[in-house]
Amino acid sequence: MNPAVTPRTALTRRRPRRLTLRTRLTLIYGGLFLAAGVALLGATYALFNQELNRGDGGLSVHSEGEGPPPKDGGSAPLRSSWEEKEQIRLNDAAATSLITQGGIALLVVSAAAGGLGWIIAGRVLAPLHRVTDTAHRIAAGPTADHNLHERIALNGPDDEVKDLADTFDTMLERLDRSFDSQRRFVANASHELRTPLTLSRALVEMAVHRETASDDVQQLGAHLLEISSRHERLITGLLLLASTENHLPEQTPVDLADVVTHIVSQTSTEARQAGITVYEDARKAGTTGDPLLLERLIHNLVENGIRHNTGEGGWVRVVSRTRDGGHVEVEVSNTGPEVPPYEVPLLFEPFRRLGTERLVTAKGAGLGLSIVRAIARAHNGSVTARPNKTGGLTITVTLPLNPEGER
Repeated sequence: MNPAVTPRTALTRRRPRRLTLRTRLTLIYGGLFLAAGVALLGATYALFNQELNRGDGGLSVHSEGEGPPPKDGGSAPLRSSWEEKEQIRLNDAAATSLITQGGIALLVVSAAAGGLGWIIAGRVLAPLHRVTDTAHRIAAGPTADHNLHERIALNGPDDEVKDLADTFDTMLERLDRSFDSQRRFVANASHELRTPLTLSRALVEMAVHRETASDDVQQLGAHLLEISSRHERLITGLLLLASTENHLPEQTPVDLADVVTHIVSQTSTEARQAGITVYEDARKAGTTGDPLLLERLIHNLVENGIRHNTGEGGWVRVVSRTRDGGHVEVEVSNTGPEVPPYEVPLLFEPFRRLGTERLVTAKGAGLGLSIVRAIARAHNGSVTARPNKTGGLTITVTLPLNPEGER
């Protein structure tokens, strides 16, 4: 399955095409008009037929009948019978002409009524199309709060459609305020926490590096510095996670092959110390985005593969490539503990790890894959993961193709 195809889009593609509301309204208008016309034509025919069958009614008999009338010398009963037959024939011809020509006229007028109903339905449903288009633009945004500042601002009569548009605008306004408040809270809290951590780190370093510091003080200081470093990584991850929730203001062509080569070289020391072998397969993969964020995305994937591994003898494979369909991929697979398939989606949630561990540890703060997903979404991409049969994970990031980004 293509990682870029979400279950929702796949369900939409499988769903059979339904008649649009405009078509259904047109069919309803045309059907009602046709039914009313048929009823009117039937009533007209009944009244017309009743008038013809009245004793003093009917059409007059002319000489252009089927045959000449009897001569003046003919008997009266014979002449009366001929007149009755001729009048019945004329009445039937008039009724048939009424039904035929009336039916044709009804069909023509019904077709015109259907066309007019199509036009009127389109004008009536135009405000609904504005609501739908706005919702589509917001839903197509790469991040959750993208385009929430848009409003429908529908002008027109105060009817049900305007009530719907105004309610939708109110909902967008509240969502926009909520996302903005959440983003500002995370950013402000992270900045406020960074200041005391920096100050406490400086004080601990001063105490540890004093000449009169005992071994116990130095050992305690080393533990405090390690804890402070973990907290700083946590705060840095929160800041990056909050920043990537925004739409990228400026994007440049980037070749992911260059980024992969750089990251593999940058993490080689950590991999060597952990006894992990890193295999690199950097093929051309041009895309568009923020180079620093894309570098952080690949760095988190490779770092995650090194840290959550089997230890000595493990491996990490990093691949960049171009796929058919206008996409590029970065795939990072590694050895490691077995991962149950039902726990894979949870690994992309903040502070979630394999198993029940939820504390900040030496392996990280639990934000690595959350940041990867946020950066991928900000670049109109997606990220998927699947467990390997022998343990570990294979994580694939899919981004839009931009040939100008290739070397």
